[in-house]
Amino acid sequence: MMPPLGELVVAALLLGSGIVVLLAATGLWRLRDFFSRMHAPALASTLAAWIVTLASIVHFSTRSGGLSLHVWLIIIVLSITAPITTIVLARAALFRRRQAGDELPAPLGDGC
Repeated sequence: MMPPLGELVVAALLLGSGIVVLLAATGLWRLRDFFSRMHAPALASTLAAWIVTLASIVHFSTRSGGLSLHVWLIIIVLSITAPITTIVLARAALFRRRQAGDELPAPLGDGC
């Protein structure tokens, strides 16, 4: 059985994670451009995942009576793959807009 303090800490962390995701959703709602919209969920989802991981560590550690770090594997893989996925999505969107003939800034390698 989990002590009441552990339950309160886990509940507070999960609530904080939900608030971070809600703020990211408002960023998606308010920002107009695809490239602007990428920042809010990419950064906030990683932060929210870290908070949920911390809540999971507290939960499993208080239930087992010892430090339980098996959840770290999930967050490490997520932290490595999330930025890569964001970069791939940005490059694909940039490629599609260039193919469509949209007005875009010059690439960084051209005379900067």
